[in-house]
Amino acid sequence: MRMNGRVILTVGLAAVFVMGYYGTSSVAFAQYMGNVGSAGETGQHTLEENLELAQRRLEIISDNPGSGSGTPYLDASGVLGASIIAGAVFGGIAAAFFVRARSGRYAAMGRG
Repeated sequence: MRMNGRVILTVGLAAVFVMGYYGTSSVAFAQYMGNVGSAGETGQHTLEENLELAQRRLEIISDNPGSGSGTPYLDASGVLGASIIAGAVFGGIAAAFFVRARSGRYAAMGRG
């Protein structure tokens, strides 16, 4: 390993350690949804507010059963549509490479 390789390896290793050190200092407390004051008052987005919002969502869903989940699976911008389009594009490219490989200048003699 040359000198440049050792320098790059050392800098990369130092970067990993620095990112690990600073990454642990920003801990997220996602389980605490509301702020509780010294007198027992609660802040915004408490558990009770979340339950109320969930009940409203369930009421909206039960009132509109034909609206679906909101995920357009067969749309071009949806999950299945985008997968079909990506498969067609990359499949076409792969097919072009396979055709070129079978009939190219470097194809093995006697194999097609």
